[in-house]
Amino acid sequence: MASKAVEKRQDAAVTKVDPRDEPSAAWGWHGGFPKGGRIAGWVTVVVLLAMIYNNHENNTENVWLVAIAAGIAIGLLWDVKKKRTSWRR
Repeated sequence: MASKAVEKRQDAAVTKVDPRDEPSAAWGWHGGFPKGGRIAGWVTVVVLLAMIYNNHENNTENVWLVAIAAGIAIGLLWDVKKKRTSWRR
């Protein structure tokens, strides 16, 4: 008969994710990088806006750079708002 501590450890070892669906669950790690994704998003916005100061023939490139940067920024701000109000639903 196993002790309660051993049973707890065995229960904790069982993952909620099936290793066939997510291979990383088989070796004990399954997750994401929410802070890293947000940081990478803001760095991308800054880099896109910094690309405006190049030698362009016309402003078509600038319109695309600003539009893509604005789209990413809106997505990041929406993610912050969603994260902030998710517990209130």
